[in-house]
Amino acid sequence: MTAYLEAMRLGRWPRSLATFVGTAAYFFLHYESFASLSPLDIYLRCAGAFLLTWAISTANYIINEIADAPYDAHHPTKRNRPLVRGDIHKGLFLLMGLVLAASALILAWLYFSQPVFFALLALWIAGFIYNIRPVRTKDIPFLDSISESANNPIRFLIGWFAFAPSGLFPPWSLLLCWWSFGNFLMVAKRLSEFRLLQDKAVNYRRSLGRYTRRSLLLGLAFSTVVFFVTYFTFAVSTRLQSFLFLSPLVLIYFFIFFRKTLSEGEVMEEPEQLLKHPAFAAYTLFMVLAYFVAFFLDTAYR
Repeated sequence: MTAYLEAMRLGRWPRSLATFVGTAAYFFLHYESFASLSPLDIYLRCAGAFLLTWAISTANYIINEIADAPYDAHHPTKRNRPLVRGDIHKGLFLLMGLVLAASALILAWLYFSQPVFFALLALWIAGFIYNIRPVRTKDIPFLDSISESANNPIRFLIGWFAFAPSGLFPPWSLLLCWWSFGNFLMVAKRLSEFRLLQDKAVNYRRSLGRYTRRSLLLGLAFSTVVFFVTYFTFAVSTRLQSFLFLSPLVLIYFFIFFRKTLSEGEVMEEPEQLLKHPAFAAYTLFMVLAYFVAFFLDTAYR
């Protein structure tokens, strides 16, 4: 059972915290809704949205584990994954993923609004598009990072619609900003793999054989530009002036990931793994608190 739990990649639960970002954004932009809800209701909806998102994400990791096993054998660390080692049964593992996804979707249909259900369904379908032939976008340069980072705004929407009315969508600039940040991280990871795996890179991920160092750096630059353009658009359109002054903090955040990408001797860790480093975790917490304070200052003086 330990091997199955390891293969489910439960340690990647921080990615599902994006649901809380969506919920926070809804209350920031529609703070009058906060007073109409009880603390227990808020807690249950937040916890439910997070757990269902985590369940669908885990089901997608099961799909990824099975689809990528032949390729992971060529990766210096991923070749030690349980399925590659032969420690788990593929059929049983697939059944676990299907049951997990079906259970999450049924619970979402029963206890949440239709937009939450369809966002969770979209998240699950995105896993098939990314991993399974004949599409398998992870083999197509740049479409691999674009489609993988699309999970960011989908998780955001799950948290948003856990509270928002069905017809009330978040600003497009906020969604695109959140997507571009995820795309930056995914391109950065590919640059790290391209740099360190070198000639073996194409055996692990087909798209890496079609990248160049220059194209990946341009991809990072593109994601950064899109992020800050949409970030400033959102801040100006919602009159969150303090967000403009905090933008250098975000730029430093981008620089930390970029520096990690170019570090010698290691492939860039999954983003959530960086939170295990005390300095990085402290800086992340500082940024979160700074934005909370900035928001309340802006709304108080409107």
